[in-house]
Amino acid sequence: MYVRAVQESRRERKKRLTRQRIVSAAIRLFDEQGYEETTVAQVAEAADVDPKTFFNYFRTKDEVLFNELDLEFDVLLAAIRDRRAGQSPGEVLRTAVQEYAAHRRPNVPRREPAEVSAAARLALMTPALQAKGAYLLLDLQQRIAAELLNAFPGELDPVTAAAMTGSVLGAIQQASLASAKLGRSQQELWEAAEHALDIATNGLLSVRPRTRDQKRTGERI
Repeated sequence: MYVRAVQESRRERKKRLTRQRIVSAAIRLFDEQGYEETTVAQVAEAADVDPKTFFNYFRTKDEVLFNELDLEFDVLLAAIRDRRAGQSPGEVLRTAVQEYAAHRRPNVPRREPAEVSAAARLALMTPALQAKGAYLLLDLQQRIAAELLNAFPGELDPVTAAAMTGSVLGAIQQASLASAKLGRSQQELWEAAEHALDIATNGLLSVRPRTRDQKRTGERI
């Protein structure tokens, strides 16, 4: 049993390193010769893998750049569902984002500042990737807003939940991109995201559930 566990660990490590190698090769080629001009075959060759191996990890070329954006968001959503009694909507959202970051960051491959910066440039300047990023962000915002409404039934309205979610995710996205464009390290990018969360939630923490009297009179938060 011990040998099997070690073998599985080695296999997972090999898969992780292969995935990381593909991502690094793709970002470098996209940045050097253009996203549209780079083929999957070129990425596979640069990563020293077979093209079939590429598709074992990614369904499409754009998934290489967004490979970390749709991972384990259930952790974030569960943190909203499992909110502590007495927390305001803003506190719940802030805690959920912090718990997700604490869960994900230890598993994120380390990247050099140049690679982080190149990925940001691609996301900002490539039309196909801009569209993909906007779609993923909007989808996540809607999922989080829906979870907030479920967590505070009758206490939050859809407009407020959407505004809260947009302000937090928008702040984190823009601060992260700004940090990457400045050529800062991955750790500094994470610190920028934390700073953005602080800025956004200083306002969100003032959002309180409506009282029974407010609900009865239709008064807004």
